[in-house]
Amino acid sequence: MGSVVALDTLLQERRIWRGQQDLPPTTRQPTGHSGLDAVLPAGGWQAAAVNELLLPTLGSGELQLLWPTLARLTLAGERVVLVGPPAIPFPAAWLMAGVTLSQLSIIRATGSDALWAAEQCLRSGSCGAVVSWPERANDRALRRLQVAADSGQTLAFVCRPQKEAVNSSPAAVRLLLELRPPQLRILKCRGGLAPAKPIHFSGWH
Repeated sequence: MGSVVALDTLLQERRIWRGQQDLPPTTRQPTGHSGLDAVLPAGGWQAAAVNELLLPTLGSGELQLLWPTLARLTLAGERVVLVGPPAIPFPAAWLMAGVTLSQLSIIRATGSDALWAAEQCLRSGSCGAVVSWPERANDRALRRLQVAADSGQTLAFVCRPQKEAVNSSPAAVRLLLELRPPQLRILKCRGGLAPAKPIHFSGWH
């Protein structure tokens, strides 16, 4: 008969999986939406990690979701970089959202160039956040972005088509945006269980 080992001993020696991954101590990154912050394990976005937004169509509400965070970061003097946005940002709308335009940079790139640019910005450690809209990003490319975000301790957002929800992803957080009714579904959140019910989101009109 094998030897009996106390459960406390296994836990102390980190030899047993608890079913949830403890979050490392990081600076809190609130989303600016109280209902969403309340259900995310970190109390907001996952810092130094990829936060993936799955959209019904590009430009269908991701900015309304991200503006509070981007405004907070730029107001604090942090640089925010947009990589490969689907359209030219409208300055007046960003100003109304509270974003400091002098702290906003835009990189017009597509394909592998966009992925490379996003990775370099994340890895540099000189940005508060990087938002990218990759046209095609496989699991390997997303893992590179995840490693770069961790290396540069940078908040990363990756906006992808809703159809990608069926594929696995190394992102720390995966949110599915729905327009009718306007709501968010949390598909994955590192450090906790994704809530079964969607979250109503009043930021879309």
